[in-house]
Amino acid sequence: MEIRIASLYRGAQEAQGTVVIIDVFRAFTTAAVAFSKGAEKIVLVAEVDEALKLRADGKGDICMGEVDGIRPDGFDLGNSPYEMLEAEVAGKTLIQSTRAGTVGMSAAVNASQIYAGSFAIAEATVNAILRDAPELVTIVAMGAEALVQADEDEQCALYLRNLLQGRKPDHSAVRSLVLAGAEAQKYANPEQPQYHPEDRDMALQIDSVDFAIRVARENGLLVARRHDIN
Repeated sequence: MEIRIASLYRGAQEAQGTVVIIDVFRAFTTAAVAFSKGAEKIVLVAEVDEALKLRADGKGDICMGEVDGIRPDGFDLGNSPYEMLEAEVAGKTLIQSTRAGTVGMSAAVNASQIYAGSFAIAEATVNAILRDAPELVTIVAMGAEALVQADEDEQCALYLRNLLQGRKPDHSAVRSLVLAGAEAQKYANPEQPQYHPEDRDMALQIDSVDFAIRVARENGLLVARRHDIN
């Protein structure tokens, strides 16, 4: 198995084979919580207007996501795993738009298979990939707004590669590296209340979820679903 690590929007565009799009803070941690609470599926779109139109057309029940970390006007939920704990999403179709994770999903047009990536679902994602046994895996760390590399996504990419190659890094060491990064500091800043400290804590609960999130095109839409491998 060949494993490549890439970054940002261009990395997603150029990714081939089985592709993992990583967004730790917070898109695919939030999605993991949503599926844990019984969401049926999540439609992934790059732009806010796309999400609102799909909901208006009856293609989904709830819009969730962010622009600059803030819930967009007209959205039902922000991009917060902590807030998702209280949301009523069982059996619902969610529509998610964020400035990194879902943008990367939309850009990954050369992928043969796509998985969402975050620390919460890391081991389950690797187990799903190993079961598929692809020749090529590309892991894409989306970073801040898909433009600037971010420690949490880069470290998650390395963590996934290590797992794929049969090594399991120390969780506390990985968390320490992420917590030292610039993006992690937002969650301790009272001037940015949209970044809950609990979001950061939940995003760093490594391998806390026992399912992967697999993405496929369904009727022209990118649709994420819970993927149980047991």
